[in-house]
Amino acid sequence: MPNIKSAIKRTQTNEKRRQHRIAQKSAVRTSVKRFLAAVDQQDKEQAGTLLRDAKKMLDKATTKGLLHKNVASRQKSRLEQKFNALNG
Repeated sequence: MPNIKSAIKRTQTNEKRRQHRIAQKSAVRTSVKRFLAAVDQQDKEQAGTLLRDAKKMLDKATTKGLLHKNVASRQKSRLEQKFNALNG
C-alpha cells in the first residue's frame, strides 16, 4: 500500500476507472449477446434493432478507447454476416 497521499489517491482513482471500464465492457458484451440470441430465435425485426444497438455500443467503446478500432470493426462485420444470413 502506498504511504504518500497522492499515491493513495491515484490508486483509488485507478480502481474507480477500472470498475467503470469493466461495466462498459460488460454492456458491450451484453448487447452483442442479445443480438445473437435474437438471431438464434430467427426474429428478424428484433435482430435488426439489436444489431443497430450493438454496433452503436461497439463504436462508442472504440471512441472511448475501450476497444481497438480493428477489433470493433471485425466484430461488427461478423454480426452483419450473421444478420445477412438470417435475412438471406
